[in-house]
Amino acid sequence: MVSFTHRDAGTGEDGWAASGLPVLPELPLDAGELAAAAFIVLAAHPDDESLGAGGLLARLRASGAEVTVLLCTAGEASHPDSPTTTPDRLAAVRLREFGGAMGQLLPGSEWQYLALPDGKLAGHREEIRATLADAVAAAVAGAGVPPERIILVAPYRHDGHTDHEVLGSIAADTATAGGHGLLEYPIWYWLWADPSDPAWQSWLRVPLSPAERQAKAAAMASHASQVQALSGQPGDEVLLTPAFLAHFERPFETFAWQRPGAGGAAGASYTAHDAEAIFDAVHTGTADPWQYTTSWYEHRKRSLTLAALPLPNYAAGLEIGCSIGTLSVELAPRCETFLAVDASSAALAHAARRLAHLPAAETRQLTIPQEWPEGRFDLIVVSEVGYYLAPDELAGLFSRLEAALLPGGTLVLCHWRHPISGWELDGDSVHAAARRQLAWADAGLYRERDFVLEILTAPGSRPGSAGRADAAGADAVVRHAGR
Repeated sequence: MVSFTHRDAGTGEDGWAASGLPVLPELPLDAGELAAAAFIVLAAHPDDESLGAGGLLARLRASGAEVTVLLCTAGEASHPDSPTTTPDRLAAVRLREFGGAMGQLLPGSEWQYLALPDGKLAGHREEIRATLADAVAAAVAGAGVPPERIILVAPYRHDGHTDHEVLGSIAADTATAGGHGLLEYPIWYWLWADPSDPAWQSWLRVPLSPAERQAKAAAMASHASQVQALSGQPGDEVLLTPAFLAHFERPFETFAWQRPGAGGAAGASYTAHDAEAIFDAVHTGTADPWQYTTSWYEHRKRSLTLAALPLPNYAAGLEIGCSIGTLSVELAPRCETFLAVDASSAALAHAARRLAHLPAAETRQLTIPQEWPEGRFDLIVVSEVGYYLAPDELAGLFSRLEAALLPGGTLVLCHWRHPISGWELDGDSVHAAARRQLAWADAGLYRERDFVLEILTAPGSRPGSAGRADAAGADAVVRHAGR
């Protein structure tokens, strides 16, 4: 357990502002995804909810999401040496303040108070666990929300405060066991941690609108016993100083995010073997089920992908998961030979028509990674397909890539960052697995709330001139298609 007190100067907000925290990737949940989920918010003490997640709660209210709030203690131990009040009187004050904060963030909502002792949640784990389980069951039965659409919001499990850590660990265990999402909000971490700590670098950011920041500020102001001195006497000093509160006046909130199903517990998990039937059905009756040809998002993403390629031309390109070929038709002219593969024969029929005017391009139905084309390539593109594999299949894909990509070759990864229903992985986990397994040099990274685009370079030097393989390599790649 970290040793600190609220009187410590700690890490100033300037240090965090200069750390890279403000440019963390955004949480990949849009308004529609928030509205379709049920949120169970846990607070160890009144004001935890406003400090760590007030802006998020305001957003949930605006989105119409189902929200349940569980308050564990009244925070009656915040001023143990006060000469002007008692823990019982302070408990009553803090509960009224909590109600006022809820009126700012979730007006009209109900919240449940567990009446557990402040500072002693470690002795009440089973009671908390049972109450949380009841709240999850109520969301499933009453609101009709499936387990994978339940998201727990709790204090960070390594926050340094015993009550926060107990509550965070219970929430983490429950989320993992049930396949729920989990958002952990740090509070005291910002005081005692150093920006060099790698823990926060995998967290996500929720940018706050002016209205959300205003609601959060009003909620914090409701906790007068914490942001103002109880009196001028020793023992009644302000608990949350302006320097500490500066961490929570940012135009964003920060969360450690565990996506639904990350614990491997809930919901169906499809694999590559399911892809052919699933995507054949998707492409039956419509030539463009995902609006690849009409969506500005898709046009923009393709343009960014093409612009991110470090070379103008390649000897042999391979696109895995080409779908109907909208990216393929723009990649192929930059390659001397080009192969587009997909598990769906229905999608490939559209891709083949789209590529028919390019004699160096061909399509082939393959279930990756179990099946793989012969030869080697100096460009391999894996776009919007990695999360349609089981984790062991994804590892198999990267092993195939290692063997197939020529030294100095380009690997393009591009994936949607939102949760993928029915599949175990998501875009962020695909890219994290690639970096972990391949450990290749990163030649470019672009990330926004909706997608992540990453360019990796295979070890070794590219033989010959830029964009060209040497004679042996070129001979090998020409034979990749069995020509």
